[in-house]
Amino acid sequence: MARVKRGVSKTKRRKNILAQTKGYRFDRSKKERIAREAIFHAGSYAFRDRKAKKREFRKLWALRINAAARPLGLSYSKLIGTLKKHGVGLDRKSLAALAKDYPDIFGRVVSQLRQ
Repeated sequence: MARVKRGVSKTKRRKNILAQTKGYRFDRSKKERIAREAIFHAGSYAFRDRKAKKREFRKLWALRINAAARPLGLSYSKLIGTLKKHGVGLDRKSLAALAKDYPDIFGRVVSQLRQ
């Protein structure tokens, strides 16, 4: 049986690992074993934070809606409750965009709910 030498495949794997850790500091970008561990941790953080990002944005939208609704005499919870009661299909993302970028239109939406 022929002897197997792993020079090419080993180098390819090592280059791939070190390419993924480009920009990391110290041994994390230079040594294969430590770099592999850094990639593993980075992947788990990325997975976790993709979920957290959704929560963060929902909080931000609620904050913006509340800040825009307060001067109009409503709280966030009352506004959302009224929207659901009237069957308005606007979600929090679009409401927050209206509140931030088009406050006059947001005001008209709120005034329509009061009638």
